[in-house]
Amino acid sequence: MRRIKAWLRSKTFQGIRDYTLITLGALIVALNVNLFLEPNRVVSTGVTGLGMLAYYLWGWPIGLVTLLLNVPLILAGIRWGGGVRFFVRTIFAVVVMTAAIDLTAGVPAPGRGDALIYTLFGGLLDGVGIGLVLRGQGTTGGTDIVAQILNRRRGISFGQIFLFVNGLILLTAVAVVGWEPVLYALIVNFVSSRVVDGVQEGVGYARSVMILTEKTDAVRQMILQDLGRGVTVLEARGGYTDLPRPALYVIVHRSEITRLKRMIAEQDADAFVVVSEAHEVLGEGFRPIRAA
Repeated sequence: MRRIKAWLRSKTFQGIRDYTLITLGALIVALNVNLFLEPNRVVSTGVTGLGMLAYYLWGWPIGLVTLLLNVPLILAGIRWGGGVRFFVRTIFAVVVMTAAIDLTAGVPAPGRGDALIYTLFGGLLDGVGIGLVLRGQGTTGGTDIVAQILNRRRGISFGQIFLFVNGLILLTAVAVVGWEPVLYALIVNFVSSRVVDGVQEGVGYARSVMILTEKTDAVRQMILQDLGRGVTVLEARGGYTDLPRPALYVIVHRSEITRLKRMIAEQDADAFVVVSEAHEVLGEGFRPIRAA
C-alpha cells in the first residue's frame, strides 16, 4: 500500500496523468468541432475559429489550418513566453487537437435541428475539453499564447486580450456565415468559460462563511460541537471603532448552510454573516489533498 501511495505521489505518475488529461481534453475539443459547431456553421473563437472560416470559404481542413496558424504563435511563445519546457505540453495539446479535428471530420454529426440545443452542447463539450487540458497544465494554443506574451511583456490583462482578439475574429466571421451563427458562437463561449471554471476549480459544492458576532465563543462552540466542523478565529479590527474584534471563518457543505445560519441566529440575531461559494475544498472533512 505504501508503494502504491508513493507511486501516486511520484512525478512519473503525475506526468502520465497530466498527459492523459491533455489527450482526453484535446480529443473532446476536436469532436466538439465536428459534432456540434461545424455542422451548424457556428464559428469557434481563437485560432480554431480562423481554421473554421478557412474551411467555410475555401474548404481547407480545419485542423491543418489551425496547426499552421499555431506554429508561429508557439515559436513566439518559446522565445518570449516562458521557454521550451513550458510550452512542451501546449505543443502536444495543439498537435493532438488539430490532428483529431481532421481525423474525426467524417464522424456522423447528431444532425441539424434546434441550433440552440446544439450550441449549448457545443459550449459544454468545449468547456470540458479545455478544462481538462488546463488541469493537465497545458493549453490549446492560439489566443492563450498571445495573451500570455502580451501579459508578460506589456502587462495587458488576459480578459482584454481575449475580448479584443475573439471579438475581431467574430466580426470577421459575420461576413462569412452571417449574424445568427456568430450570436450562437457567443453563447458557446459563455457556456464554455463557465464549464472551464467548473472543471478547473470544482462545482461549488461547499460554502465559506465569515461570521462577526458579539458572542464569538458561543457560536464557535456550536460550530465545533453541534455542526462538527472546524472553525478558524481570525484577528480582525473594526474600521469604525478601531477596536479588535475576532472573526470566525468556517467551511461547510452546501447542505449545511441553512443549519449553520439558524445556529448563528439562535445565539446572536444581530451577527454579520458573509456566505461565499467555495469552488474547491481540500483537507479534513472534505476531499483529500492531491495534485490538481
